[in-house]
Amino acid sequence: MVETSPAPLEKSSWLEFSTLSGIPGLVAGIDEVGRGALFGPVVAAAVILPSHALPILIAAKIKDSKKLSSLRRTQVAQQICELAIDWNIGFASTAEIDKINILQATLLAMKRAVLKLKVQPALCLVDGNQSIKDLLLPQQTVVKGDERSLAIASASIVAKVWRDELVMRLALKYPMYNLECNKGYGSQRHLLALQQYGPSPLHRQSFRPCQIKVPNAE
Repeated sequence: MVETSPAPLEKSSWLEFSTLSGIPGLVAGIDEVGRGALFGPVVAAAVILPSHALPILIAAKIKDSKKLSSLRRTQVAQQICELAIDWNIGFASTAEIDKINILQATLLAMKRAVLKLKVQPALCLVDGNQSIKDLLLPQQTVVKGDERSLAIASASIVAKVWRDELVMRLALKYPMYNLECNKGYGSQRHLLALQQYGPSPLHRQSFRPCQIKVPNAE
């Protein structure tokens, strides 16, 4: 049948078809993007998928999301949001990153994404090995979760597209940093621009490459 075209072996490699298959209730996948960037917020997404969406997303090859073109990733993100029972975005600002450190800011962004869900999940699958602090919901950490859980992989794509679109808008305000190409990460052109112009108000001052003081022009 067409509906069962994804190979059983491929299905079994996803948590949703193995260890989670017997869990009653809805499962949310949570992932973040922008943790290693020098500019802008760290962004997290929480996604709850219905069971009928799983083979569709396997067919969309979301496991290879890092290999997808920007256009294809945007198309897949739109498909995920249309299929999802619920999804939402949370972020932590540059100021919050500098105040509480990037790890704590990442967990805060994840918590905000979950709390903004209108549908409460029975279990949260959190990418990585750090639990979300003070989250009053059952949670399970999953190392390399975007390769093991369809819900986490979906959250990764949604967060990536949302953050990229934000940085693209901010690039118009700060054209000297080549943000439209590097998305806030430390490319060579970005690092050279920091040395020439110094950091913008949206650069992470707690990150060493942004701790540059440019002498006033004579």
